[in-house]
Amino acid sequence: MKLFTSTTKRFKKAFLFVTSCLVISSCASVPKLSKKEKQLIKEVLKVPIREAVLGETGIAKVAGHQIWFEHQKPTAVKKGTVMLIMGNGNDALTWPQNFISGFLEEGYSVIRFDHRETGFSTSEKKWKAKRAYSLNDMSEDVVVILDTLAIRKAHIVGVSMGGMIAQILAIEHPDRVASLTAVMSSADVTDPQLSPMSQEIFPAMISAVFKHGFFGSTKGQIKRQIVHRKILMGAATGQIDVRTMAETSLYNLKKREGYNLLSARHHFKAIQLAEPRYEALSQLSIPILLIHGEEDPAMPVAHSKKLACLLPDSDTLWVKNMGHDLPDAALDEITKKMLSLFTKKN
Repeated sequence: MKLFTSTTKRFKKAFLFVTSCLVISSCASVPKLSKKEKQLIKEVLKVPIREAVLGETGIAKVAGHQIWFEHQKPTAVKKGTVMLIMGNGNDALTWPQNFISGFLEEGYSVIRFDHRETGFSTSEKKWKAKRAYSLNDMSEDVVVILDTLAIRKAHIVGVSMGGMIAQILAIEHPDRVASLTAVMSSADVTDPQLSPMSQEIFPAMISAVFKHGFFGSTKGQIKRQIVHRKILMGAATGQIDVRTMAETSLYNLKKREGYNLLSARHHFKAIQLAEPRYEALSQLSIPILLIHGEEDPAMPVAHSKKLACLLPDSDTLWVKNMGHDLPDAALDEITKKMLSLFTKKN
């Protein structure tokens, strides 16, 4: 028995040592922040926190979950409503305000919300793998938000996992969808004919967490958000608005509930549970737009291109020099394409 215990302890020590070495090695490959970027973060930490929630807020209750949402209204005559659905592990504030403003200026109200277990959204029961919620469940969150605001139909826009949720919403509730825009998404992440989601992104994201702290200081958590953005850019080039990202992150950390990193695991489980949607999407008669970055390191652009082949009436936009994010340099092009879709007749 003693021999077994001793052997077990040595194995645990060896495992921890090897794991530590791998983490340290992996951390070395995590993108670094420049001196200028570090200085910008310091400057943001020294001034009053900038307001990041500009619209009316509320809570939608669905199946034991309380979903926080924000509704920004245009100053011009209202043309319609845009519902924004963010990706895996992200909350409402991940949507850049300058992106939202592009729709407000054209007369559209905009709704964004915190996914389950992010931001101000809460759950009555603790998440367990045996009773994990699905993307179908998460699509119902969107329906209940629309019901809460007494909005019958909206232009549904989702990125990454949000695009998958948007697809399911359009399939199950086509009467609530004025148009569907899926950005850097997929109709079947397990499609054997396509390259799978990147196996390198997740380890890099985890390494950034180890490097800058799972909880960490405020400065460390802000750095982590920016480094994660750099990882998702992949080979794409371009400037990141570090000051705005730092201001938003600081607001999230000090004025809201911060970041729940475990939510990404739970959302990924929901993605794994999802069924292929090719056939169901091909039956839709609503306007559809597929957008994808050609440099996407997380979800290969081939996923959107295959779906486009199966949906001959869909509009497409393949953005050069865009990774798995919404780069500032491409926002005008993306917004213009979406606004064109919103006026398209069924």
